[in-house]
Amino acid sequence: MSPTPLLLLPLLLLHVAATRAPHELPPAAALTVALTLPLLWRQRAPRTVFGAVAAAAIVQWLAGIQLPADVALLVSLYTVAAHSGRRATLVAGAVVEGGALLACLRWATEGAFLAPFVALTATVVATVALGTNARTARAYLAALEERAARLEQHQDQQARLAVAEERTRIAREMHDIVTHNLSVMVALTDAAVQTQHRSPDKTTTAMLQVSETGRQALTDMRRSLGILRTDEPDAQRHPLPGIAQLDALADRMRAAGLPTRLDILGSYTHVPATAQLTVYRLVQEASTNTLKHTPAGTRADVRIRCSAATVTVDITDNGPGPSSPADTPSAPSGQGIPGMRERSAAYGGTLRAGPLPGGGWNVHTRLHLDSDGAAPA
Repeated sequence: MSPTPLLLLPLLLLHVAATRAPHELPPAAALTVALTLPLLWRQRAPRTVFGAVAAAAIVQWLAGIQLPADVALLVSLYTVAAHSGRRATLVAGAVVEGGALLACLRWATEGAFLAPFVALTATVVATVALGTNARTARAYLAALEERAARLEQHQDQQARLAVAEERTRIAREMHDIVTHNLSVMVALTDAAVQTQHRSPDKTTTAMLQVSETGRQALTDMRRSLGILRTDEPDAQRHPLPGIAQLDALADRMRAAGLPTRLDILGSYTHVPATAQLTVYRLVQEASTNTLKHTPAGTRADVRIRCSAATVTVDITDNGPGPSSPADTPSAPSGQGIPGMRERSAAYGGTLRAGPLPGGGWNVHTRLHLDSDGAAPA
């Protein structure tokens, strides 16, 4: 409910009282109230209010009483244009224009019809234009607000997705780091226990390797969690693992009891660091699976073939196949093979992992260097 008509009505009534003869005062005052009072509800029911004001104006015209309260017609017309559709606006404008024509025909001085009619017509057109512009501006602002709300919702969804992706990345990294290093440390510790009496030197070497493997695991975990700065000594001592570090990985696997042959074909200097990390993690996970799931005496062959656009990874062992589906490294409950598939997919690769016809296990994928590889490896 708009308070403006309540302020305007007393002024109009004072004008009527000051300009009308006593016998004209009651009908003039009643018509002034009938024209002005409905404007209180103009924003809630613009078309209904316009109809009420137009009806009062017709009664006024029939009674032959001129009133300044006729401005209520323009106010109600503006409200219809600002809050209703085009059809309602055109109908209301036509009604007011018809009223202007009737008023000029009745009250215009002789020979002066055209000037007041043109003036009233211009006023009607201006009122409709102002109301239509107000409606358009309001619709535009509403569209902007809706778009901003959708954008905020989209950004919120993107933030949640980013958090979920980061959690997945950390879980994958933790699995690879912890599983590999603990497997190596357990194997080295078992070897140290077996050789502590007959070969103390080998025991000492194994325990030193256990210590080094543990420190490497801690460094990798801190880097994966984002708490290792590049200016720290450990960051320089243990750079982000890549293809160059596969030799050291093969040495650790040999020390843990898995004879590992490594062949790197082609130059890898052009391979991005993230792609090299993916290659390293794939070899690490596959070798760890072989160490965990095959008996002593199993051998592993790792072949990395680098070209200008791709890196092909092949890891093969000669161990016996799994005795049951639960023994496979790709068991659905684990993070191993699914994590390897995710790493490979980040570079447009499709990872194949499974037993070979003649025995043994093979993991194969081809990374495409022109892919985004946005998902951290």
